Amino acid sequence: MAFREWKTFASAGLGAILLSGLVGSAFAEDALKLTELSPSGSDACFGRVYDAAHLKAHPKQKVARIFFYYGHDPVSRPNEEPSANSDTSYNGFLTTTVRGAKAPEWASGWCNHESEDDKSGPIRCGMDCDRTLASLKLDDKGRLILSDLSSDIYLDPDSEEQLGKAEYVRQALGSEDDNFRLDPMPVATCKAEFARIDPIDPALGPPLRERFKPDQAFCYGRDYDAAHMSSHPDQLTQSIRVFRGSVELASYASGGDVANWPDGADIAVSVTTRRKGAKVTQTYSCQGEADQWRCAASSKMSDFSCDIAQKEIFLKRGANGTIMLANPNSSIAIVDLCSKAADGKTKSDDKVYRLQAMPQSACAP
Repeated sequence: MAFREWKTFASAGLGAILLSGLVGSAFAEDALKLTELSPSGSDACFGRVYDAAHLKAHPKQKVARIFFYYGHDPVSRPNEEPSANSDTSYNGFLTTTVRGAKAPEWASGWCNHESEDDKSGPIRCGMDCDRTLASLKLDDKGRLILSDLSSDIYLDPDSEEQLGKAEYVRQALGSEDDNFRLDPMPVATCKAEFARIDPIDPALGPPLRERFKPDQAFCYGRDYDAAHMSSHPDQLTQSIRVFRGSVELASYASGGDVANWPDGADIAVSVTTRRKGAKVTQTYSCQGEADQWRCAASSKMSDFSCDIAQKEIFLKRGANGTIMLANPNSSIAIVDLCSKAADGKTKSDDKVYRLQAMPQSACAP
């Protein structure tokens, strides 16, 4: 149950994901005016894969594959965020694979004409912190000329100071990685290329927001046997349940917004530890965030009385019908959430749980 195995939203390209979501709506109206990139108003794809002869002739070019996608987000998979919040704006998405790399890197930005009337002149795709993703123009054959690509496009602005010059040069793009001429390609080609960034595991199945309906009760849990507990002396949890029962269903029915499911969904977590032997139950209020439910402790059906809103757990899909529960801090009800012991990082081995579906009776209060 090592926590390092759990990828939170923040570790999975937070900056790029937030950028495509937050700036997209603000610049959607302008971006839709770029008819030269997308004359029909549909998504557009441009790309190039360099052969061995080209790369041999350009030793300072690291990029072996490059694709630019203009349109709706090709990176985000079906996820846990409410469908009502899905981004429908047009943005620019760039992905490159350098020589020898197994997977691409990517960045996104909003694209607009650099002119007073916003209808003519060069196209600049901007990023946060007033950075440039790229400048764009089409040649007379409809190919995309992509320029002004910074060597540190995938690095933090102060990364050279943090990494040191040698490591910065190793991670940055090469001195010839600019002024790319990209051919028009089918949209499916770009989507397939972006899918290489973080391939979907088919064993995970559909998102939890699709697996669990707003009016559906569920029960997941695990009981650890003596052999497991003996081999994990730092684990306190002897039995754990995660569920939505009649109380949680009634709470959502009275004030939940089905269009924004799973935002506002209550779940309950019950834990029995080897030390206390008594069951402790805590309710959490969840919201969809990327590929997980982020759930903050609430005062509903709580065994604790302090301000516990900042205590969080995370739920994700597990393989073959399981669900994963992560406890990055002392936020699961194995200790008094109001105590000083709950303020720091979890020191025991109670951090990530793989839970199996159980009969609803197994989660009865």
